[in-house]
Amino acid sequence: MSGGAQLMWDEAVAGYDFGPGHPMDPVRLSLTMRLIEAYGLDREPGLKVAGAPSAGLSTLRLVHRQDYIDVVKRVSADPTTADGSYGLGTADDPAFAGVHEASALIAGQSVGAAEAVWQGEALHAVNFTGGLHHAMPGSASGFCIYNDPALAIARLLELGAERVAYIDVDVHHGDGVQTVFWDDPRVLTISLHEHPRALFPGTGWPEESGGEDAEGTAVNVALPPGTADDGWLRALHAVVPELLEAFRPDVLVTQHGADTHIDDPLAHLAVSLDAQRAAAEACHGWAHELAGGRWVALGGGGYSVVDVVPRSWTHLVAIAAGAPVPPETVVPEEWLGTVYSRTGMSTAPRRMTDGREAAWKAWGESGYDPADALDQAVLATRRAVFPAHGLLP
Repeated sequence: MSGGAQLMWDEAVAGYDFGPGHPMDPVRLSLTMRLIEAYGLDREPGLKVAGAPSAGLSTLRLVHRQDYIDVVKRVSADPTTADGSYGLGTADDPAFAGVHEASALIAGQSVGAAEAVWQGEALHAVNFTGGLHHAMPGSASGFCIYNDPALAIARLLELGAERVAYIDVDVHHGDGVQTVFWDDPRVLTISLHEHPRALFPGTGWPEESGGEDAEGTAVNVALPPGTADDGWLRALHAVVPELLEAFRPDVLVTQHGADTHIDDPLAHLAVSLDAQRAAAEACHGWAHELAGGRWVALGGGGYSVVDVVPRSWTHLVAIAAGAPVPPETVVPEEWLGTVYSRTGMSTAPRRMTDGREAAWKAWGESGYDPADALDQAVLATRRAVFPAHGLLP
């Protein structure tokens, strides 16, 4: 296996555009790539930038139903045919010309990332344009048309992977990926998200733990609204490493939605950029310690499209490339100019940090506090799934 990392990129991914006023503004993708370039990460010897072809029919059918794909293609050719069925033509997922082509292109980048890692072309691969984890086998949902994380995992299994672990730190539950692999003991899905009582999609309870023949392979940590850095990182480290050690994955797939941030307009957590960076570093470390270094990292949600998303995902790419950007680093002036030209915003972050330390109390060292809502959430998850892996809650 070669070392290094591969960054999946095609300028045409900006065609995934639900229109003016929609929270998922594709400018977040182009601004992220421009920030990566401004730091020269695309020229790092440890990083190769490459594109992949769009996901074809045989690939899409690894996860999605034929009737759904047919509808997406029909709506793509004529958006006026969308009537809300199959989740298309709704407020969350408006119809637009070329929706199939744009969605299949993003899916293709995630599948290409998975192929590059499994076939030994790269140790790590990143597709920050992906992470569209809400799409269901037969419907669009939550800004997601095709479920590229599930497609990447399905392709890994098709190529011969025996165990794949998926970690989702988006603020929203990774419901689509969980649904696809609910009955598959080869896939461990772990989702760390805001409590379903408070946020879309209303699923992701600790008791959702997998199908009859896959008990314990769906893991859900439902976090109280307002959870900040210390609690978020405490929960992540209290659940993930022990499960990975027990599951022994061949490859790690991670989803890094940036909408956990305190400034995100669609959710209610209080996580900083520095904690998001710490989570990416943790996933990188777990890949090396527990998955032979094989790591596929994806983007996801994130609706503070200037202040948060580009910095968060630039950190992710830099970590994968072996050229981490120190948090105190000043943001390049050329990127600030790009922000102004693309958005009209004259203010943007000046450093790659929110000025937080991103520290937490380790679960095993500090013990369980029965009066703490965060600790209650963590314990509920551990009780629901740890015994199925031979672990003590």
